[in-house]
Amino acid sequence: MAFIEVDEDNFERELGKAFEQKHTVIIKFGSEYCDPCHALECELEELDEMLKNLTILMVDTNEAPALTEQFDVYQLPTMLIYKERERTLYHGAGVILASDIQKLIEKAD
Repeated sequence: MAFIEVDEDNFERELGKAFEQKHTVIIKFGSEYCDPCHALECELEELDEMLKNLTILMVDTNEAPALTEQFDVYQLPTMLIYKERERTLYHGAGVILASDIQKLIEKAD
């Protein structure tokens, strides 16, 4: 599945779709001017090829300041992983390897 770019207008709709499909959801907060954000995107592309039932939502912090504040994003990139709406597997900043993200997700199954 390709990345889904979301903003404050379509975020809840896209998030709801992913949870309805029983997907693991990754929300990546970043900026086009952030080199580590691009590095994390490369890892997420690799992860997307490795896993099924995965939805990756991309939030540009410059375009969605209310979402950035809502999810307590203070550093870029920040990534959140949800197995279910109320079950956060991960909330952290920095670049993480695709294999390490995969382990986090599989451990939660």
